[in-house]
Amino acid sequence: MKKVLSIVAATAMIALVACGPSEADKKAAADKAMQDSVAMADSLASAEAAAASAMVTDSTKVDSGAAVVAEEAK
Repeated sequence: MKKVLSIVAATAMIALVACGPSEADKKAAADKAMQDSVAMADSLASAEAAAASAMVTDSTKVDSGAAVVAEEAK
């Protein structure tokens, strides 16, 4: 009885593994991965733009301060 049960269990496991994901599941996973990568690229681009904007703002403040100091020195 143990041998029969073992054979049935092994056959069931092989059948489950053989089924695997369908082509539609694979395509959906690939589409989801593409959407995720596009979303990640968009968020990185906006973060870089914000950082560049902050750098421009900071350098403007430094330049203005230097101009004030230069005018006071005259």
